[in-house]
Amino acid sequence: FISARAGSAPEANSILIPKHDADLAMEAAACIGCGACAAACPNGSAMLFTAAKVSHLSFLPQGRPEQDSRVLRMVSVMDAEGFGNCTNTYECEAVCPAEISASFIAKLNREYARAAVHRGAGE
Repeated sequence: FISARAGSAPEANSILIPKHDADLAMEAAACIGCGACAAACPNGSAMLFTAAKVSHLSFLPQGRPEQDSRVLRMVSVMDAEGFGNCTNTYECEAVCPAEISASFIAKLNREYARAAVHRGAGE
């Protein structure tokens, strides 16, 4: 979820997003949640799916208000559901029908570490 002000939508060009960030957000948003990544992973990891969902909004200004709480909650749910962690076998990337890059897992790890530091610092 994201925060949104009530009222009319802002002008499309009022929030400028660098093309590189917009392209990465679109690549991450292509995840269809099919579960092929978790099924192919030797650890049963859902990190590619989780990473795509976290990364999609982290590249956009609209996703920043809940950025820390989103990544902490998503990883917490992934852990609670018993999914394993990534061990870099890249089976997930090989079978993904949407061709989601495993590089988003590194983005997820950075986002999670940053959010954990913010939480520990009381921000």
